[in-house]
Amino acid sequence: MSDLSHYRNIGIFAHVDAGKTTTTERILKLTGKIHKTGEVHDGAATTDFMEQEAERGITIQSAATTCFWKDHRMNIIDTPGHVDFTVEVYRSLKVLDGGVGVFCGSGGVEPQSETNWRYANESEVARIIFVNKLDRIGADFLRVVGQVEKVLAANPLVMTLPIGREDDFKGVVDILTKTAYVWDDSGLPENFEIVDIPADMADQVDEYHEKLIETAVEQDDELMMAYMEGEEPSMEDVKRCIRAGTRTMAFFPTYCGSAFKNKGVQLILDAVVDYLPSPTEVDPQPLTDEETGEPTGEHALVTVDEPFRALAFKIMDDRFGALTFIRIYSGKLNKGDTILNSATGKTERIGRMVEMHADERNELSSAQAGDIIAVVGMKNVKTGHTLCDPKHPCTLEPMIFPEPVISIAVAPKDKGGSEKMGIAIGKMVAEDPSFQVETDDDSGETILKGMGELHLDIKVDILKRTYGVELVVGQPQVAYRETITTPIEDSYTHKKQSGGSGQFGKIDYRIKPGEPNSGFTFASTVVGGNVPKEFFPAIEKGFKSMMEEGPLAGFPVLDVEVELFDGGFHAVDSSAIAFEIAAKGAFRQSMPKAGPQLLEPVMKVDVFTPEDHVGDVIGDLNRRRGMIKDQEAGATGVRIKADVPLAEMFGYIGSLRTMTSGRGQFSMEFAHYAPCPNSVAETVIAEEKAKKAAK
Repeated sequence: MSDLSHYRNIGIFAHVDAGKTTTTERILKLTGKIHKTGEVHDGAATTDFMEQEAERGITIQSAATTCFWKDHRMNIIDTPGHVDFTVEVYRSLKVLDGGVGVFCGSGGVEPQSETNWRYANESEVARIIFVNKLDRIGADFLRVVGQVEKVLAANPLVMTLPIGREDDFKGVVDILTKTAYVWDDSGLPENFEIVDIPADMADQVDEYHEKLIETAVEQDDELMMAYMEGEEPSMEDVKRCIRAGTRTMAFFPTYCGSAFKNKGVQLILDAVVDYLPSPTEVDPQPLTDEETGEPTGEHALVTVDEPFRALAFKIMDDRFGALTFIRIYSGKLNKGDTILNSATGKTERIGRMVEMHADERNELSSAQAGDIIAVVGMKNVKTGHTLCDPKHPCTLEPMIFPEPVISIAVAPKDKGGSEKMGIAIGKMVAEDPSFQVETDDDSGETILKGMGELHLDIKVDILKRTYGVELVVGQPQVAYRETITTPIEDSYTHKKQSGGSGQFGKIDYRIKPGEPNSGFTFASTVVGGNVPKEFFPAIEKGFKSMMEEGPLAGFPVLDVEVELFDGGFHAVDSSAIAFEIAAKGAFRQSMPKAGPQLLEPVMKVDVFTPEDHVGDVIGDLNRRRGMIKDQEAGATGVRIKADVPLAEMFGYIGSLRTMTSGRGQFSMEFAHYAPCPNSVAETVIAEEKAKKAAK
């Protein structure tokens, strides 16, 4: 049995281009996992093994790998930075105990790092911070530390200071031990020497050392009192306090270096071992009630003595078959065991289990609480399913995924391709819960839905290359919704007499606009028995089934409250089906009178532009019906935050590059639904009607 206190399950996450994958490569090199480091810009990084990743130099899937440092076992997940793939970050954080947030020394706290930081806060994952790329022009460690305080509202605890800046960056000072590490220019991580602190840095090091001790001893009242009386705490005590504060997220130990130049990475590994929690030190995962989804008050304690419980957090299809990545929370798992999938109620036998190293694998015969492993060839397991001991069924807290906001229609280029396309898309949907597919009933088109243009672009690319399916791709479509603006009180009677028993159902109801994001709510305030209680579910079902198609252009309806306050029934002719039909008729009759309105998805857009192009970028966002929320000048340019309707953002990257001579960047994520201006709504409704007429 391995000792769980020597386990670290960590993720590395950051904005696009802050150097996560390079940092992961360096960690693998230092821990002896790989002998030659691959570079992202050469398309040879170990964890970026998809063709699309090597080509674009970005990480798309989160890759898992295991390595060892100072007899601690680390399971590391390198996550993507791009906003269209945040689902990968979110699902990885769900199963990790700690993380390393990587920030670029010159770019600082960028939009995507904010989103990821927010996810990590929600998942309550302890983190250390690594400010990378300090050898770059414009890099400034203390400026980034200031941004972490201001933009992320976090408390960075400075643990190292850089020696030299930009091109002269050659090493770091460890503030806790007051030692300086300087690397030579061979580019080898092990080629460093410990030297005296540079004389011009002595005062700064003393100042930060004092700050560090003061912040750390706040975690222990006795030590703090002794320290205030002039007693220096021991190194063990300080480390214990830093560990405690990191675990409760009171502060985040902050390091600096350059992963690409191999400077400062050892200190990160030491910090992971010294300060990030082991699986047993993290609050255990809550168990939920299978039917209601509410917490039961029980937890999956991380120990091998409890029954087996694990969460499937990622599914990947590769040349060896389907891989299901699982995080084991409690108990142990042996090859040949039979386990229960509590979401489907079916049992499965565990065939092969493997420990992953990017796309290579080592066979395992058993695994235990705290491990992150992959199981080969599981059936019917989806992301977020709980796997458990059949004798002790349970459900772990599930994952919640964002709704797709953009869709494209696709068709195979040749007739024979449709079956192949169906199988391939099926595999891809299982892998990525934020990617969905549906068939349009009227036109028979296949519609792919995703989180953004890049997301769908890469999916089409994977279909073409990995699965050999050539597609014809239609124009991107926006996921519009409908709602109502005025309350209405109305009555509807359904009656039908056709020999034998008839059908009768009368309902009096109010329909009114609901709170934003409330979806559909139904309430009944009928007094007396004018409508018997047993028919309420049928009436609710009737209204609910009609919410899929609104009165304006047939888009799903959001945020509507229906209240049933009276009605009438017939002792013989009334039935559940009669009341369900009455509710459907009521919807058709009343919704057009309730001031229906078209809603469009509005995106939170974050644009980075050099200063001389700010005017053009803001003017362009205004033309796209954008609301500018905030702009803030940084060292290398200006960040503009705005809310812009998704319909106006297609092809934005091209316009932005043209306006900023290729130097602008942007990211966007779904913010909320908002009413469409009339002129836009009229066009959308006319287009939808024309489409239906053409069918």
